Amino acid sequence: MTGYIELKIGAIPQVGWFNRATGASFRLSALIILLCSLVFFGQAEIAGAETGKPVVSGARVAGDDSRTRFGLDMDRQVTPAISGLANPYRLIIDMPEVSFNLPERSGEAGRGLVADWRYGLFAVGKSRIVMDLTGPVLVDKTFFLPAVDDQPARLVIDLVRSTPDEFAGFVTASRTVRPRAEKQKAASKSDKLTAPKSRLKPLIVLDPGHGGIDNGATGVAGTLEKAIVLDFAMLLKERLDETGLYDVRLTREDDTFIPLGRRVEIGHELAADLFISIHADSVRRGQKYARGSTVYTLSDKASDQLAEDLAESENMSDVIAGVDLEVEALEVTDILLDLARRETRSFSAYFAKTLVNELKSSVRLINNPHRSAGFRVLKAPDVPSVLIELGYLSNKHDEKLLVSDEWRGRMAGAVTEAVNSFFRPRLARQQQAPSQ
Repeated sequence: MTGYIELKIGAIPQVGWFNRATGASFRLSALIILLCSLVFFGQAEIAGAETGKPVVSGARVAGDDSRTRFGLDMDRQVTPAISGLANPYRLIIDMPEVSFNLPERSGEAGRGLVADWRYGLFAVGKSRIVMDLTGPVLVDKTFFLPAVDDQPARLVIDLVRSTPDEFAGFVTASRTVRPRAEKQKAASKSDKLTAPKSRLKPLIVLDPGHGGIDNGATGVAGTLEKAIVLDFAMLLKERLDETGLYDVRLTREDDTFIPLGRRVEIGHELAADLFISIHADSVRRGQKYARGSTVYTLSDKASDQLAEDLAESENMSDVIAGVDLEVEALEVTDILLDLARRETRSFSAYFAKTLVNELKSSVRLINNPHRSAGFRVLKAPDVPSVLIELGYLSNKHDEKLLVSDEWRGRMAGAVTEAVNSFFRPRLARQQQAPSQ
């Protein structure tokens, strides 16, 4: 004999059928599944309602090496802009800003013509999906299926295998190339290198690496580099602001992607007195036990294999985010810039040495903590620049420290003291100037 019962889980009433003789619920499992589904879709709807942005709730790749279909489940229709990039082969899907409510590890494995894919915020108001392709493709068709019954709306993109020449034609047709001269304009102002700085406070640019579609490294326990470095940059800014001695700016203040070239431009345009790029990378090539903080400066030749590997990894940030490297400005060569580079590298090395000395007494350092390599983000010719690896997320001990408020406080304090030491002679001269 069966009867009807109402179950209450939290504040949500649920229903099921049970056997009066045994008290066993025949549909409890189905009930739980239904509840989980309601919670999942409810969260997606809430996310969309709270932000006013479209919600991506599912994604799938199907097909083979000849034809592959990529689909996104969405709560409303959007109009994507699809383009391509070669070397390596990538497909770029740009959309208005959306909320990605996808399962963890989505995109790590592809199928057919899609090797893998990643997603995130690319710029203010703009979301992006970047597909790594197994070879050249063409977009056969793109369409949007409206929601029907319990099926969500779906954006569908069909890809077919093509030739390198066909893909090159697609790349040219799908992307608008900005004039190279316009991109070079800010970087070629040699007069800015010799002009005296009239401001009283030194200007410091803090550069939290990665962001948006570029997660950076992922820790053993799943910690994302882009989140760790942004949190630390905000804390360091607070510490520096507390001194009242500096004007501190950030290249990003939220989970937004900033291209490497743009990061360099920000330091140059602000005529920064110091540029500090902040990272927490993962070690590759089997070096599993490397741990501790490291300070990097720019060098044409890497000081060691670890530095070379990290520079290679960090310099891939634009590729990961689907930036068109063809529009990046060429190196500008003239005598003033060459002299400025030499002076800038000397100041960078001096600050790196000062920073290492301060960190020694506060946090654990890697062996040979001052290293160098060809990091693109350090290439401003007129701004002393260093890159700090707070630690290595590939090491479980470092990862625990990186999420510790106590450790981050010690690290921020040590960096602040190093900045004070670096600018102390200049600040002393400024204090003496009025009395002379």
